[in-house]
Amino acid sequence: METAKKTLKISFSTQKGGVGKSTMTTLLASILHYRLGYHVLIMDCDFPQYSLSNLRERDKKNIMLNEYHKKAAMKQFQTIDKKAYPIIRCKAESALEKSEEFLEQSLEIPDIIFYDLPGTANTKGVLTTLKAMDYIFSPMTADRLVVESTLAFTKAFLELPHLENERKEQVLTLFWNQADGREKTSLYDAYEQVIKELGLKIMKIRIMDSKRFRKESDDIGNTIFRSSLLPAEASALKTTRMDLFVEEFIKIVEL
Repeated sequence: METAKKTLKISFSTQKGGVGKSTMTTLLASILHYRLGYHVLIMDCDFPQYSLSNLRERDKKNIMLNEYHKKAAMKQFQTIDKKAYPIIRCKAESALEKSEEFLEQSLEIPDIIFYDLPGTANTKGVLTTLKAMDYIFSPMTADRLVVESTLAFTKAFLELPHLENERKEQVLTLFWNQADGREKTSLYDAYEQVIKELGLKIMKIRIMDSKRFRKESDDIGNTIFRSSLLPAEASALKTTRMDLFVEEFIKIVEL
C-alpha cells in the first residue's frame, strides 16, 4: 500500500534584513525544481513588497530580452518537461490556508513549499505560520548585532507556547551566509561555540559572499544566478559553496 506523499513546509526566516532569506529561497527553489527534479511551490508572504513574485515578473521580461537566457530557458523546459514553479502571493496570516487550497486543487503535489515571510515577528500571522513549518533555516552573517539578534529571536521562538497546528518535530537550523573569506576562522568558531552551548543547530557549510547574490538576470550578462525561471550555473554555485550547501540541505530535510 502506497503512503501519501508528504509535502515539506520550509521557511528561511530571520529578524534581520539583508542577510539573504529571499535570495536563498529563490536559489534553493530553482536548483531543486529545475535541476534536481523536485516539485516546488513558493508562498510569497512578504507583504507589501512581495519581492519574489515581483522577481518572477522581472525574470519573464529579462529572459525575453536576452538571447542567451532565452535559449537556456527553451532548452531547459523542453528537457525537464515541466512548468516553472508557482509563486503565490498572500499575507502571512492566510499562507497556510492558501497553500492547502493549492494542494487540494493541484495535479502535481509539491515536494516542498517554501514560505517567504516578512522579517518582523510581530507581523500578523508570522509566528503562527513559522510554528507550522517542518524546517526553519535562519541565515546569519558574522556581525555581532546580527548574531545576537538571531540567537535572541531563535531562543524566544523555541520557548513560545505550543500551538494547535505546530509541528511537534520541527527542526530549526542556523547557517552562515555571506561569509567573508578574509574573516578569521576563529571568529566563526567562537560564535559557533556559543550556538552549541545554547543547544542550537548550525550547518557545517558556510556560504561565501559574492556580488552575484545582489544581481539578477538583467545585469549579469550571459550568466545565470538569482532567477526564478532558471537555476544558478554550476560554476557560480561552486564559487559560493552553494553546491555543498544544497547537498547538506537535502540531507537535513531528508528529501
